Amino acid sequence: MSRTTLNNRTSTTSRSLAVVGLVAAAGLLAGCADDGADAAASDAETATTAEADALAVTDPWTKATDTGMTAAFGEIENDGDADVRIVSATTDASPTAELHTMAEGEDGDMVMTEVEDGFLVPAGGSITLEPGGDHVMIMGVTEAIEPGADVNVTLTLDDGSTLDVVAPARSYSGANESYDEDSGDDADMDHGDMDMDADAS
Repeated sequence: MSRTTLNNRTSTTSRSLAVVGLVAAAGLLAGCADDGADAAASDAETATTAEADALAVTDPWTKATDTGMTAAFGEIENDGDADVRIVSATTDASPTAELHTMAEGEDGDMVMTEVEDGFLVPAGGSITLEPGGDHVMIMGVTEAIEPGADVNVTLTLDDGSTLDVVAPARSYSGANESYDEDSGDDADMDHGDMDMDADAS
């Protein structure tokens, strides 16, 4: 066998091995990319559910009502190691639900206002939603919420995760909410004028 023929075979073999090596490397890189994408997706899913998983609601309930307005209450506990902020709420009992609190107005009356930055549940702590304090305001109720009926409330957290709560309706004579509305078909609801009598009778 001539030296030229041997060199040609050696060169061909080297090129074949190089191609195989490149293909293998490309496969490894693709596998790493897929693993990275899967890990990122898993991390995103974990982040989405982490805050909701840290919360638990104890003794949730809603004030029974015929129509108009009512509110949902309960104790919200945070078992996690980071603060969690509740930023909004929705319910199947009405088209509108907001996070509200009560504060003393200039005239000494308790005035209901919307909490625009939401409710902060401290790490390892809890907050209480109760008549005369923080609560989920349910407005525009068109069908009676009878005592014993389940009211579904969904709390949305600042990371986008949600917590579903079933708040059974109870008869309660306090927390008598009322709006001061202007007359006419175009009357607006003024949150600043909404008073709540939180004394049970």
